[in-house]
Amino acid sequence: MVLNNIENLLEKYENGETSLQEEQQLKDYFSQDTVAPHLEMYKPMFTYFLINQQKQFTKQLPLKTKKRFNYKWLSVASVAVLMVSVFITKPFSTGEPTFTDQEIIEINNAKEALAIMSKHLNQGTTQVGYLDAINKAGTQIDYLKEVINPMDRILKR
Repeated sequence: MVLNNIENLLEKYENGETSLQEEQQLKDYFSQDTVAPHLEMYKPMFTYFLINQQKQFTKQLPLKTKKRFNYKWLSVASVAVLMVSVFITKPFSTGEPTFTDQEIIEINNAKEALAIMSKHLNQGTTQVGYLDAINKAGTQIDYLKEVINPMDRILKR
């Protein structure tokens, strides 16, 4: 009767339907010295399970954890340093530069001088306007040279 019970438990074990108590019955049966000869092949498996169940881990685990450097805070700190340096090196202003009276006079004198120079340069460009017509006539003369001497043109090719 015990042998029938063990065979039924083995069948349930192979199908994955046993409970923990039933598996413990199988381990107890196969840990005995005498096992039915047709069930001898299961004995090494269940003795292995029984031995491994009794093993305990005895090694010491290192509890030191490495500190990881957080790069997010490094970027936040660099932005903060950048903003502080901008405000320290550049004073607060209203947006428009402030000039002294002497600087304003010098700026106005420079504007007048540049206006006079611009006026004279514009007059000079009208006097040199005829050079464009001469340049155009020069290119037309080059065409006439080719027409006058067609043999040179044929021999060049």
